[in-house]
Amino acid sequence: MRRGSIGNAPLGVLAAAMTIVVVVAAAPRANAQAVIKVNDDVNVKFGFLLQGQADWQESATADDIAQNLFLRRARILIGGSIAKNVTFFFESDSPNYGKAGTKTSGMIVQDAFVSWKFADAFTLDGGMILTGIAHNSLQSAASLISIDYGSYSFLYSSPTQNVVGRDTGFQGRGYLADKKLEYRVGVWSGARNASANQAFRTTARVQYNFLDADTGFFYTGTSLGKKKIFALGAGYDSQKDYKSYAADAYVDLPVGKGGAVSGQLDYIHYDGGTTFTTLLKQDTFFAEAGYYIKSAKVMPYFNYGNKDLSGRDTGDETRWAIGLGYMAFGHNLNLKAAYGKIDPKAGKSVDQFTIQMQAFYF
Repeated sequence: MRRGSIGNAPLGVLAAAMTIVVVVAAAPRANAQAVIKVNDDVNVKFGFLLQGQADWQESATADDIAQNLFLRRARILIGGSIAKNVTFFFESDSPNYGKAGTKTSGMIVQDAFVSWKFADAFTLDGGMILTGIAHNSLQSAASLISIDYGSYSFLYSSPTQNVVGRDTGFQGRGYLADKKLEYRVGVWSGARNASANQAFRTTARVQYNFLDADTGFFYTGTSLGKKKIFALGAGYDSQKDYKSYAADAYVDLPVGKGGAVSGQLDYIHYDGGTTFTTLLKQDTFFAEAGYYIKSAKVMPYFNYGNKDLSGRDTGDETRWAIGLGYMAFGHNLNLKAAYGKIDPKAGKSVDQFTIQMQAFYF
């Protein structure tokens, strides 16, 4: 063994590693969060989201069943503050790792943005940001009612060259009228042509909060009875002659002693026009609701989706699922199972059964 080393690791490297461990262990905690605090305005916190999933789905063309055991999401989260009223958020993901056709990790940068808050009425975001215009499209994947998002909440993503619904650009957002009225207005790269000279993509959304405001950057799916929210929202998305508009309603309320109800209705109209010819003109609908029983830590739920393409039957479909979540430690650790059906207007309907285990910390 060489002097000044343990194995092949120099003592300096080991000392630095031990120093980091000590700093993290000794750092002040905020709400039991792992935080490195430099001063009152500068801090960094770390987290992760893991969703292991088992899925069985009938084939629409053969007497067969597709079976997959995979990681639906494997995310590393880093956030914090770099100055007074200036925060940042970074998130990576390896989506669907282990599912058929995705046996390599494929780690991607999913979120990476800075937010500068001037006042409650105005915050400026810049970077790679979730750009949806409907409530379900803007929710956190860690707090969903169902196992996953609605099937039609991100149809804009591929045509607009988004990464899992994220686009690069700038967004202004804020709360007016005692936080009853929320707005989000963004300018995004969108799909770029070879010479990058076409118009940018723009989005706009407003939401009226009749009760509490959901002030997080990502909307809550269910707070499990911790919040009182009833909100109505609407949004618009466009680039050249592509356009999409949405309307939604969301409720998240404690009920009785130890119960809570959460649910939403989302309508999105898509029309790719000549800009995105693969995104056909269509109307989509998504609804979900769950009832949380605090004493048993369980949440039965259902969801329903419908897609109706203009002037044709091919591609039209209905989807529904019933499920049960065991929220052992809320969103930090839970187990969900769901049985559902995919019923196309033209073609064979198929059954699907899914189990998901979630571990989350941030």
